[in-house]
Amino acid sequence: MVKVNGELCEKDGKTVTELLADMETDGQRVAVEINEVIVPKAEYDKTVLKDGDHVEVVRFVGGG
Repeated sequence: MVKVNGELCEKDGKTVTELLADMETDGQRVAVEINEVIVPKAEYDKTVLKDGDHVEVVRFVGGG
């Protein structure tokens, strides 16, 4: 199990890209942190979630 934004999910074995697709976001306006380390966008396809990981996905919102 992986904790994503505070919720336990069965996402271990998926890449960050797959996780973002499951969340219906394209990854362009988000930041992803795994175990308190920011994952560079270039690594999303190669970064595989492991059992016990804590993931935070933050969406950027524009406005003013």
